[in-house]
Amino acid sequence: MITLSHYIVLGAILFCISLAGLFINRKNVLVLLMSIELMLLAVNTNFVAFSRFHGDASGQVFVFFILTVAAAESAIGLAILVLLFRNRSTINVGEIDSMKG
Repeated sequence: MITLSHYIVLGAILFCISLAGLFINRKNVLVLLMSIELMLLAVNTNFVAFSRFHGDASGQVFVFFILTVAAAESAIGLAILVLLFRNRSTINVGEIDSMKG
């Protein structure tokens, strides 16, 4: 049987992988956005696990709101990324830092 600790360990592993993605790769904006989304999914996994094992549906409802905000965030982030790539021809963070008109 799968216990609560299994879900917590899975969420912790996903969160650590996303932290490693943030710290190891600081050059590609797309990988940074994907790492942030993986962080949110790790937290959502823990919310669902606690909600299920405590018998309360409020954690699962909260996950729906988080997923909605995350979808909007990723859509806006990808739109900004496409505009940056069209204007600068790169998605390298080191080359995007100058904000010229």
